[in-house]
Amino acid sequence: MSSADLLLTFNAGSSTVKIGIFAMESAEAQRLGKGIIDLRAEPLSFSLTKGEKTFDTPLKAQATEDLHAVIDETFALLADHFDIAAVRAAGHRVVHGGDRFTGPAALDEATIDAVEALTPLAPLHQPQALRFIRALRHLKPHLAQTASFDTAFHATQDDLVRRFAIPRALHHEGIKRYGFHGLSYKFIAGELARKAPHAAKAVVAHLGSGASLCALNQGISRDCSMGFSTLDGIPMATRPGWLDPGVILHLAGEKKQSLREIENLLYHRSGLLGVSGISADTRDLLKDGRPEAGRRSTSSSCALPAKSAAWRRRSAALMPSSSRPASASISRRSAPARRTGLHGSAWHSTKMPMPPTVLPSARKEAASPFMSSPPMRSRSSPTRRSPFSGATDPDQRQLGAGR
Repeated sequence: MSSADLLLTFNAGSSTVKIGIFAMESAEAQRLGKGIIDLRAEPLSFSLTKGEKTFDTPLKAQATEDLHAVIDETFALLADHFDIAAVRAAGHRVVHGGDRFTGPAALDEATIDAVEALTPLAPLHQPQALRFIRALRHLKPHLAQTASFDTAFHATQDDLVRRFAIPRALHHEGIKRYGFHGLSYKFIAGELARKAPHAAKAVVAHLGSGASLCALNQGISRDCSMGFSTLDGIPMATRPGWLDPGVILHLAGEKKQSLREIENLLYHRSGLLGVSGISADTRDLLKDGRPEAGRRSTSSSCALPAKSAAWRRRSAALMPSSSRPASASISRRSAPARRTGLHGSAWHSTKMPMPPTVLPSARKEAASPFMSSPPMRSRSSPTRRSPFSGATDPDQRQLGAGR
């Protein structure tokens, strides 16, 4: 690439999109600016930061289903500050890659269709990413686009870590633990290797409106507190984290709540917002003098150490008894550590002693507690291809015991 070539990145969340503008002047991309559009705002506005200056511009376009007008107007505003004709590629963050995508992928029609097929696994985030992918494809049909998947980083996890204790057929249909925030964890793994090479084993936290923990061994994901969906794990801004499945049955049965009502409760009315009844933002809660906004009511339900205890016990197969995660504080912005609560994208490893475990390298020799001999494929049932998997899964493997 020449020194004038530019790269755009799109990080589409459930309600916002963050846009990065980078110059490809060397082996590494150099960020020139960043922008954000809040699709919930009325009217829409585009906030662009370039150097130390920030430009806030109202948009005439509305957030329609295809977002064509939004992308067209956004590019026109970017052209006031950058040479848009020099843009050579666009990269997208996509939340779910299922089992099919374990690394970045070029976005052609077949790949876009495959990404769309994973929408049932991430109903809030996947459609948003697809809207921007298709809007950009409409505006610049010949521009190279790629997707990087949040779940891909966790593809290194052992099969037993990814399994739920549910019928095997459901597992092979795609109901398993995928893990999320993978692009963020990939970044922090790289920073740990660079700034704290001695911290080979660490538990790191992604803290934002969505929050999770990840166990790293030599920079490789061995477990993540988020599982099948972004609802799982530690409590978040508006999501509850770990929740007894019986609560869902109670809401649907005894309380007669609809699927849509339960979904709204779990994604938008729980977490810090639900506990406090005031706000999902710790900055607002710290300023509020009411008792329900205080530490006792919120931190007791949402503090990481307390709520991560079950996850730490479940992660016992990740690290040897002699290892302990190193204490480190690394900011994504390479800035000093700061107090952020659940907002602010703070990154750190936590001081959590890890119990005795079996190293991943030893798992090949360790027998599964569920099998007395290697699994066998049933001859009576054909294999099925799950839409969430990149390969045909044998869904009728028999247990060794009791054959």
